Amino acid sequence: MNVLLNYARKTSKIFVWIGGTLIILSALLVTFEVFLRKVFNVSIGGADELSGYAFGIATSLGFAYALFERAHIRVDALYNLFPPSLKIVANLFGIILLAGFAGVVCVMAWGMVADTITHNSHSITPLRTPLAIPQVPWLLGWLFFLACCLLLIIASIKALISRDFETVNTLIGTKTIDEQIEDESV
Repeated sequence: MNVLLNYARKTSKIFVWIGGTLIILSALLVTFEVFLRKVFNVSIGGADELSGYAFGIATSLGFAYALFERAHIRVDALYNLFPPSLKIVANLFGIILLAGFAGVVCVMAWGMVADTITHNSHSITPLRTPLAIPQVPWLLGWLFFLACCLLLIIASIKALISRDFETVNTLIGTKTIDEQIEDESV
C-alpha cells in the first residue's frame, strides 16, 4: 500500500507541475495577445479559449496533489472542538464524501468525453478545436484524483484497524499548526 501511495504522490507532483506549466503558458499567450492588440491592433484569436482549456486541465491535474498535501479547504469551526476519535470519524467521512463527489464527476465526465469522441465534436469557435483534446486530459486528472482518494481511504482504514491513529491523521486529517509552520519554512 505504501508503494502505491508513494507512486501516487510522485505522480501528483508531476501532474501539478504540468498543470502549473499550462497556467504559465496560457498567461504568456494571453499577455502576448493583449500586447498584439494594443500595439499592432491585431489578434491571433483563441487565446481565451486555449487558456480556458489550460485552466480546466491544470485544475483537475492539481486535485490529487492538494489531496496529498491536505490543502483542500475544510470548514472546521466545530471540528477543533471534537475529541480525537470523532475527528478521525469526521476525516474518514469527509474523504469518503470527497471520493463520492469525484466519482460522480468522473462518471458524468466519462459520458461527456465518450459523446465528444463518438460525435467528433469541435468547439464552436474560429479555432474549431476537437473537444476531445482538452477533455481527455481533464478527465484523466479527475480519474487520478478519484484513484488517490480511494487509495487514501484504504490506507486510512488499514491504519485505523491497526490502531495507528497518527498515520490516519497524517493521511487524511487536517494539518496541525506545527505542520503548517514546517511547510512554510521549507
